[in-house]
Amino acid sequence: MNVEGKAVLVLNAGSSSIKFELFEVVEGEPETRLDGQMEGIGASPHLFARDRRRVVLADQRWAGPDVADHVAALARIMEGIEPAIANRVIVGIGHRVVHGGTEFTAPVVVDASVARKLDALRDLAPLHQPHNLAGIEAARRRFPGVPQVACFDTAFHRSHAWEADTFALPPEFYGRGIRRYGFHGLSYEYIAASLAGEDPGRTVVAHLGNGSSLCAIRDGRSVDSTMGFTALDGVPMGTRCGQIDPGVLLHLMTSEGMSVEEVGQLLYQRSGLRGMSGISQDVRELEASGAPEAAAALRYYAYRVRREIGALAAAMGGIDTLVFTAGIGENARDLRARICEGLEFLGIRLDPARNAANGPEIAAEGATVRVLVRPTDEEGMIARHVIHLLQGRMDQPSSGPGREGGPA
Repeated sequence: MNVEGKAVLVLNAGSSSIKFELFEVVEGEPETRLDGQMEGIGASPHLFARDRRRVVLADQRWAGPDVADHVAALARIMEGIEPAIANRVIVGIGHRVVHGGTEFTAPVVVDASVARKLDALRDLAPLHQPHNLAGIEAARRRFPGVPQVACFDTAFHRSHAWEADTFALPPEFYGRGIRRYGFHGLSYEYIAASLAGEDPGRTVVAHLGNGSSLCAIRDGRSVDSTMGFTALDGVPMGTRCGQIDPGVLLHLMTSEGMSVEEVGQLLYQRSGLRGMSGISQDVRELEASGAPEAAAALRYYAYRVRREIGALAAAMGGIDTLVFTAGIGENARDLRARICEGLEFLGIRLDPARNAANGPEIAAEGATVRVLVRPTDEEGMIARHVIHLLQGRMDQPSSGPGREGGPA
């Protein structure tokens, strides 16, 4: 398909927001024409959109019931940006889909069969997968006949060795898809591509936001990641617990009498920074609060991220570059400094002035490990995938059986 000069729309649905971006294809690459976000879905909905010149196209708020879910949010978004897209030919719509399971290892055009398979994975990413699929269905109805392309957060991690993906369970469970998938892959893929010309060597990328994880990358490929079977594992997050002894879950259900639904709500919605602090999941609010519970939550968060940096460095036999990205990683300078305290043995030392200025390079002079602050661009990565897929330039099939490796 010839997509030159035409438009690609990208939708990135999170747990309480939808980011969107419209790109024009210029010499085979995406160039932003407008972008924005609907945030506070179900609580304090706010739509903001602007064009590439930073001219505001929409800035509107509603009461929570007026934009109660992601389907309603997408409808409001389309109303808000309709004048700006009325004369553009949209040839593809790209969607961030958190979980691709074992079958989907690269972007794929969504048809009825693909949609059913992705819907079957919703329990593995309950905060995201249902919203991702709702966005696809809403976009399909709004743009009938336009290809809807799913791009997966799990796909980048399919380069893992078997031992990085398996659990210590009988082999038949791995064959049934009980394995470590890793997430935030679109963000890691973008960062890896942006560093390709800089010879970053053994790299740990810390994607720290409301959802947080870290990834070890070598030669542009994922070696290991902190997230596992679901997006609950690894470091603590805004409302998610991160790593927890599975025996705790058995205890909660057998001795505390909690149901599966109650445990799920605890782990996904009542834990993490919000649960520990009892105040908020927003790092800015926690840093400003002065409450001891807030300080304790931030101290724990920094400790866990620091610990995972060391673990991922061990997985690669060392570290040459550390990258902070996403909302917390790019902006929380005090938390970055706290994370890096005690990592001098790895060669990580921050320059306080550079760190206070938010990068892009924040390591101290003479440090043996580069420390970078880099913005991620999941939407731009999705747009590239859509363009390449529609142009028939994908280097690998859009879906496949997945790796079924095992011990050597």
